[in-house]
Amino acid sequence: QLQLVESGGGLVQTGGSLRLSCAVSGGSSSLYVMGWFRQAPGKEREFVIGNSRSGGSTAYADSVKGRFTISRNNAKNTVYLQMNSLNAEDSAVYYCAAGIPVLGSDIVKVHDYEYRYWGQGIEVTVSS
Repeated sequence: QLQLVESGGGLVQTGGSLRLSCAVSGGSSSLYVMGWFRQAPGKEREFVIGNSRSGGSTAYADSVKGRFTISRNNAKNTVYLQMNSLNAEDSAVYYCAAGIPVLGSDIVKVHDYEYRYWGQGIEVTVSS
């Protein structure tokens, strides 16, 4: 059973940066499609950014393009979400997720139902 644990959240000022980490255990992150989602109060959970199993393809929500990046350190079995130029609309609970790749493909998954394993979530608050 894959387990995901997020860390690195907290309070940051508008315009600041934050890096979230997702530590994977119970399996190798390099075998999974990885993604980040977020859920703000009163809103549905939304896709933020995702990475194909190989890391060769990335998909972004329009709202984070040019500001957020996803990366992997397979040696540490950890996936990162680097967030720059943060604003109040980025305040949310952020979730790391892992999905089983489609055999023979290297696609990015953008829907939450495509991901099987989820972290517990970590809060990010951007203050003005």
